[in-house]
Amino acid sequence: MKALVDLFSTDYGLFSIAGIIFMIGMAIWFIRFFLRKVNEAPRSEG
Repeated sequence: MKALVDLFSTDYGLFSIAGIIFMIGMAIWFIRFFLRKVNEAPRSEG
C-alpha cells in the first residue's frame, strides 16, 4: 500500500506515471501509423 501512496503523492511517482502513460501513448500511435502505412495502396513511381 505504501508503494501506491508513493506513486501518486511524490514527484518521482508522478513522473513515473507520466513516463509510463507517454510510452503507452507513443506505442499506440506507432502501431496505428505502421498499420495504416502497411494497408496503404502503393504509389506509382513516375
